[in-house]
Amino acid sequence: MKDYYLKILLFFTYLLITSEGVAQTESPVQKPNVLLIFTDDQGYHDVSYYGTKDILTPHIDAIRNEGMRMDYFYANSPVCAPSRASLMSGRYPDHVGVPGLIRSTPDNSWGYLDPRTVLMPAMLKTAGYHTAHIGKWNLGFESPNLPNEHGFDLFHGWLEDMMDDYWIHRRHGRNYMRLNKETIDPEGHATDLFSQWSIDYIKERGKSDDPFFLYLAYNAPHFPVQPPEEWLVKVKNREPNISNKRAALVAFIEHMDDGIGKVVNALKESGQYENTLIIFTGDNGGFLRDLANNGPLRDGKQSMYEGGLRVPTVISWPGKIKPGTVSEQVNLSMDIFPTLAEVAGVEVDHEINGRSFLPTLMGQTMEEIERPLYFVRREGGTWYGGKAYHALRLGDWKLLQNSPYQPMELYNLKEDPREENNIIDQNQKIYQKLNNLLMSHIQEGGKTPWQRPD
Repeated sequence: MKDYYLKILLFFTYLLITSEGVAQTESPVQKPNVLLIFTDDQGYHDVSYYGTKDILTPHIDAIRNEGMRMDYFYANSPVCAPSRASLMSGRYPDHVGVPGLIRSTPDNSWGYLDPRTVLMPAMLKTAGYHTAHIGKWNLGFESPNLPNEHGFDLFHGWLEDMMDDYWIHRRHGRNYMRLNKETIDPEGHATDLFSQWSIDYIKERGKSDDPFFLYLAYNAPHFPVQPPEEWLVKVKNREPNISNKRAALVAFIEHMDDGIGKVVNALKESGQYENTLIIFTGDNGGFLRDLANNGPLRDGKQSMYEGGLRVPTVISWPGKIKPGTVSEQVNLSMDIFPTLAEVAGVEVDHEINGRSFLPTLMGQTMEEIERPLYFVRREGGTWYGGKAYHALRLGDWKLLQNSPYQPMELYNLKEDPREENNIIDQNQKIYQKLNNLLMSHIQEGGKTPWQRPD
């Protein structure tokens, strides 16, 4: 008799377990695809959604209209490689060994990604994502720091920093275009190639039930400014009073915007758009020598003033982010890592410096402790001499040194958003507080080597 009741108990236990398993299988939590678009040297106001009169970016504007505009989004550095290191790792750039640009010329390279660093694609793969990087990498040229070695299932793009020519695809006469680890030599404008490769990837992933993460990093509009001729003619015909130099940059960005539109359209045509989180942002401020438009902000690329650090950023997610919303929350490139971890349901079990802003995207109020935000760049040449310079923001206060040879400056961004009045002499206590925080960040960054060991 006891055996009979035991069998009955085991049978109902089996039914309970099985029914729960079926319920979980039939109604899983559907994770969104992620399309992360990262542009190179795009000015804060080189988008038409800010009302800039001489440029038309309807496809970037569409992401803004269907999602949230983030007006106080910062890159982690005023140049590209450190910001990319922070974007991919969720950490300050020198904490992962990238305080400056990683270049293929060893005597002028100022960073080496710590190979132990957990990057975004590796994190998302633990949540079942297929991962792809199309476009500019700039975090290493050889093992162990190639894209496929840091979590990307597919790499189709450019290993180096800049291209000397957008059609020829060379740097210092060498070819850094790759399909995974294979050297390739495709024909066409790099912007068009990256857009088309992204479209191909999106269509292919439409055949799978697994979510994907696509990191699309354009080289544009980084110099040399080389728009296709038909796009330059279009801008000059529309803007008869525009200078030749500004016309070229506008055409370059509008050509890229057209590619972004085609990529987003591929999501719609393949039925994946409604379940795709799209993030559009950049690596640093616009380059003033190319006549980039950083709006009311002071200075541009390479500078620790706001124009070198603030980047145009819009994020959409159908059914999740309310269309047409605006946020003045201060976020950095490194905050995207923990935000996507939360979206994917991944618990980050190692130290990072960023924090998730997913509640803000969902329209919720975030209660957060005021955090010091740290910016760094190391560079060579006669102007920098291999030294680093920094900035630190705490609340409305910002302390900066705009080159290794200039004195410290202090601004209150609420009262002086254009950074016109250096008030360091009148606020020595604030200066000391921020400088102490800055020194602690510099010391922490010094624990990670930024040159490849012999």
